[in-house]
Amino acid sequence: MAGLSNDEQNSLKQTAQALADVAQVETLRHFRKAGLVADNKEPDAFDPVTVADRAAEVAMRDVLAKMRPQDAILGEEFGYSEGSSGLTWVLDPIDGTRGYISGTPTWGVLISVRDETGPFFGMIVQPYIGERFIGGLGEARMTGPHGEVVLKTRAARVLSQSILLSTFPAIGTPVEKAAFGALKSEVQLTRYGMDCYGYALLAAGHVDLVVEAGLQAYDVQAPIAVVQAAGGVVTDWQGRPAHEGGRVLAAANAQVHAAALAILRGAPEN
Repeated sequence: MAGLSNDEQNSLKQTAQALADVAQVETLRHFRKAGLVADNKEPDAFDPVTVADRAAEVAMRDVLAKMRPQDAILGEEFGYSEGSSGLTWVLDPIDGTRGYISGTPTWGVLISVRDETGPFFGMIVQPYIGERFIGGLGEARMTGPHGEVVLKTRAARVLSQSILLSTFPAIGTPVEKAAFGALKSEVQLTRYGMDCYGYALLAAGHVDLVVEAGLQAYDVQAPIAVVQAAGGVVTDWQGRPAHEGGRVLAAANAQVHAAALAILRGAPEN
């Protein structure tokens, strides 16, 4: 990001790692433990939240109060807190709570920082596996049990040779599901239920597309930063910025993005 000194960039990176550290402790404290209870946040659907979601966000907010008190915060569980720096930390303490309560290791902690133009640094953290996917401020890398690797998205290929990830068919309106189905019929392989880990796999060069709908800003800003740093493209289904969520199309490169966009952009917006 232009305008940030090296010291400021290092401060942001160190803070993000500190956030990941405390979120890792709080999420693993409850993961796959007997007696974990999920409350439902929505009266007409199942949108679970657990003590781990809340505890992880509280812990991250405590870190920010010490390390970056001048920055604003937008978190899934506790909303927006004002800041004075022009920067906002966007936090999702557990992206994929449905997976978390099911014991699957594809949930993650999403940490990003943005200015008025959008997210410019982000992390997708999978505490149980021990992986951190980092993108922005000159970085595109993953650290994990087997060391560190550079993140780089896949080279261009036609849709018929592409792999698509999504939470569909569990989410989306009938119109969105129809558009997704049209894209699904064109790709080689579709896999479901990856939550934020799908974007990590995209950034790491394993798949070609992630397509979602019904997202919030805290669901997508960290993935945007990571995927773009690795060479990918992220927009909404009309090719516009997707920073605030909604319908999201993440692609490994401009060519596969254009091919998928040509199918998805036909879905009416209302």
